[in-house]
This record gives sequence, C-alpha cells and structure tokens, in this order.
Amino acid sequence: MTDSRDRSARLNRRDFIGGAAAAGAAGLGLAALPARPAHAAVPVFPSASVMYAALEDGGHKLPAIPIDKLDKRFVRQVVIDPTFEPPGTVVVDTTAHFLYFVLPESKAIRYGVSLGKAGFDWVGSAKIEYKKAWPVWTPPPEMIQRKPELAQYADGMPPGPNSPLGARALYLFKDGKDTMYRLHGTPEWSSIGKNASSGCVRMLNQDVIDLFARVSGPATVHVRYSMYLGANAGGGPKPAPTTEAIDAGVPADAEKVE
Repeated sequence: MTDSRDRSARLNRRDFIGGAAAAGAAGLGLAALPARPAHAAVPVFPSASVMYAALEDGGHKLPAIPIDKLDKRFVRQVVIDPTFEPPGTVVVDTTAHFLYFVLPESKAIRYGVSLGKAGFDWVGSAKIEYKKAWPVWTPPPEMIQRKPELAQYADGMPPGPNSPLGARALYLFKDGKDTMYRLHGTPEWSSIGKNASSGCVRMLNQDVIDLFARVSGPATVHVRYSMYLGANAGGGPKPAPTTEAIDAGVPADAEKVE
C-alpha cells in the first residue's frame, strides 16, 4: 500500500522504470528478429461468449460479462476505421461511446466505453505514458471530500475485480504532465454506453486487457465529440476539463510506455 508521501514522489521516481536492454539472440548466434508491433496485424476475434468469458488474470478472477444483457454495439469488433489516424492511435467518440484502436489497412478495433458524467466530461488530446496491470487506486483528497466514505482508501485501494480502476490502467499525460485521466477497466459492465464515470474512460475488464496488450509505444489519445458530425473542427462552445483529480497519481511501479 502506498502512503501519501509515496504518492507525492510518484512522478519523480521514473528513473528506475526505464526500459530494460533487449536480450541477445541465442542458439546459432543469429540476430533476433524485431518484435512486430501489437497493431501490425488485423485480428480475428472469437465469439462474444469466448471474449467475455470468466478468466483468471494476475492472480485475480474476473467474472464473465452477461453478453445477453450487453448492447451488441459495444461488443469488441474490427470495423472500418472512421478516424483517419495512423495505426496505434486511440480515438474516443464521446457521442457514440466508442473507443477505437487504429489498425493498418484502414481498420480499427472498436470497444464500448463509459464516459464522464456531467461536470466531469473532457475532450482533447493526450499521450499514454504509463500503464499498469492491476493498479492500486488512490482517491485524491478532492474526491474524498466529496465522498467521505472513500476515506478508508486514502492510502490506496488494493487491486482486484472490484477496484474502480479494474484490471488495467493507462495513464494519460499532456505536455509532460499527468492529466489525471485514465483509460481503465471497470467491474460495472452495465455502465458501458453511458455517462457514469468521474471523467475517465471506462472499459469492460476483458476489453481493457486486450487494449493494454496492444499499446506498445507512447500512443496518442484523441477524445472527440464524434467521428461523423463535424463536431471536432472548431466552432461552438466546448466544456472545460474538470480540474478535480480522478486518481492520486501514477504508481511508482507503473510501466513506462516507450
């Protein structure tokens, strides 16, 4: 469990997170082939019942998603890319509640998401600079002030299936600073397709595990009003992002995305 002093130092303790040197090739002394980027191929997904089945991951058990109650639009699937962004980019359509991970060949993986409720919505661009499997969630003081019942987690809520950050968290930075926004899993599968979170982008745990594995570099994230309605080209008022922190910071053992 990380105390408050640890949290204040989290973002200054990056030196030890640097990438490890790649291991040399074994056997005949041939140079190892470079790993293909996670977005180098267009995947073929199994049925929804298989994708969203119960699973054990990192010592935690995730329950199956009741796919008969899940809107079929929000089932993970490969679609024609509507974003016109380069492969590896993440784009969130806040109108349709979709998150796209852009692939080659004008394709994208589309996931259903839950977004910020009124007063916590945000649009803009950022980069994924850190990611963490089964992260500790620490509510910031502002959130505890609004919800005093969260005071029991002031030093961090242990990771697990019931954690608000779910199975994975991807931490969004802008101009080198933590935005306090996250792409993360959620145990509340019924919130997908709704505005229910405190400013972050929630995904089904099985989906965020899939996305997490595909982010192999400092991916750009664009959060937009819509892919289709011309709502992103300027004109019209745009809500200011909330200044309330959603999470107290990046865990010291988070993986630096390089």
